[in-house]
Amino acid sequence: MLKSLIITIDGPAGAGKTTVSRCLAERLGFRYVDTGALYRGIAWKAVDENIDAEDTRTVKQLLDGLRIEGIWAADGQMQILIDGRDVTAQLRTPQISMLASRLSALPAVRRYLLDLQRRLAGTGGCVFEGRDMGTVVFPHAAIKIFLDASLDKRSQRRYQESGSVGGQSPEEVKRDIQRRDTSDSTRQLAPLKRADDAVYIDTTDLDIDQVLEIIMTVVGGNRG
Repeated sequence: MLKSLIITIDGPAGAGKTTVSRCLAERLGFRYVDTGALYRGIAWKAVDENIDAEDTRTVKQLLDGLRIEGIWAADGQMQILIDGRDVTAQLRTPQISMLASRLSALPAVRRYLLDLQRRLAGTGGCVFEGRDMGTVVFPHAAIKIFLDASLDKRSQRRYQESGSVGGQSPEEVKRDIQRRDTSDSTRQLAPLKRADDAVYIDTTDLDIDQVLEIIMTVVGGNRG
């Protein structure tokens, strides 16, 4: 039964979703699926093709000719291929992240990725990280987790993760996260919110091991 489980981990930027999801998947022997990277892949293609995200007709044309794939490397990490090209290393810039948030509000983009995300689930044994995994993509998932943390803690984590590398100041990283929070939580289509049956975990004062232990306790209760 365990190997057929789909586990969803949702939450805002900087809540710890990526690290927790990767570690959880490794511990369980599951595949880790970073759905945000799929949206960033589309954003990367839009930038590469100089597509205006506000022009829905052009975005739809982009999607019609787009081939996006999620594959797993030998180390278990997910890679994003756009038209056969591995662009994984180029997807974590502030520009791509903000554009991905804007594109994720478009029905055409969400429809395009909904089927792909469900196909990636296969027969289960996956940890899906995102923002609407437990509410929209996998509403019947056996285990749903919602990670959260204070804005200051999330900003600090994001700065340590990528802000300094991208040349942003801590204040700029915090403003970007605030804008992303507003965009994700107020969009009409699939807004960021906690599923009614999701386990809420505030990670502000918890380390990775503590968060994992809480989730593993939840998983243990679903083994049968």
